Amino acid sequence: MNPSASGWINKYGSLVKDNISAYEDFGALYDGMKKIGFVYGINTQIPEFIVPEHTLTEDENAKINLLTSLYFTFTIETGETDFAIFLNRIFRFYMDLRVNQESLWAKLLSGTSTAAKLEKLVDSRVYLEDNVISKTFNSIITNSLLFIDILLFKRYLNQPEEIRKHGQQLEYIAINVTYHALSSKEKNQSDKRLEQLFEASLTFIDATKENFDGSYRKKVLENHLVWENHYFLDMACLTVWEDKSLDYQESEYIYGIGKDLGFSEKEIGRSLEEITSFFAKNSAVIPFLKGKNLAIQFYDSMAKVVNKLILRNSKRLQKELSESKELVYLISKSATKDLTSEERKKIQNQLIDIFKSIPSLAIFILPGGAVMLPIFIKLIPKLLPSSFDENRVEKE
Repeated sequence: MNPSASGWINKYGSLVKDNISAYEDFGALYDGMKKIGFVYGINTQIPEFIVPEHTLTEDENAKINLLTSLYFTFTIETGETDFAIFLNRIFRFYMDLRVNQESLWAKLLSGTSTAAKLEKLVDSRVYLEDNVISKTFNSIITNSLLFIDILLFKRYLNQPEEIRKHGQQLEYIAINVTYHALSSKEKNQSDKRLEQLFEASLTFIDATKENFDGSYRKKVLENHLVWENHYFLDMACLTVWEDKSLDYQESEYIYGIGKDLGFSEKEIGRSLEEITSFFAKNSAVIPFLKGKNLAIQFYDSMAKVVNKLILRNSKRLQKELSESKELVYLISKSATKDLTSEERKKIQNQLIDIFKSIPSLAIFILPGGAVMLPIFIKLIPKLLPSSFDENRVEKE
């Protein structure tokens, strides 16, 4: 399954039907999604029953985790497992939530099926930016507050009235809890990046217009929905533990807000232990903790973009490359030997001809696009063979 190519949601539906009992209740779903980072907004893994055809990027993990959480919330709350019924219900939920810009609605209306429209909608929820180039230079890519969608959908299935208003309240509490958790410590560079990530992920409120005084605690005390309160506590723990330390002042805030949310000291301690374990396991791959220089960050981001473009256009690329034996030979040679300047020029010219025939690859022929060619040449032998037709659903 390739979440960056069309058809991936239908492919997911064909896989999940054999794993209906993966999560027995919402508590099991919440714990499972916390272990793989989705609750924290840091998608390091995906559910075990999904076996990808290639190494997934964080945003691709986020897409799968978002759809998985939505689907199992639906089955747990309604008892219904039909994937087509789920697609219609989740699409209606997002329409009632009014999360989309008018420009996106125009794109959605041009879709041919609910699944195709939902793929575009999921993209709009996962990505903070629509521009491919801006993503390349920006380490902040994936919406960090996506689990709020799950909490809202859970409520919507039982109480659909005023769902957007409730979304505003959830974001208001979440951003205040994280802001005050950050304020309880001396900020470092990672804290600033985390703060930017939270603010960029907001959908229903504008953080620049918020008054970050103590008044938010009144809403905390009035909120009695257990899993929403679990989420707020986990977001607070994430905020103070991201630097792998917890001083007295931070501890005082965590135990104070945890008590307001209705949790015992033992439950608060368990949340801190879980975030400690998560960071110990995943600190090397958590985006906002990476201290790479700009050149390495640029290369890594470019590699992700090129990776997706190759996978998305695998069929066309296989066909075009199979008709150019010299190009295939030179690309293979470049993996083990240095090419002459004439050979490098041949590769560039032949690749440009191929890119001209595939609209999705037009980015390579734009000014500056040539800097991605070496990355393309490096990735193409490894990715192309295994990426062929990944979202095809076998007929029974």
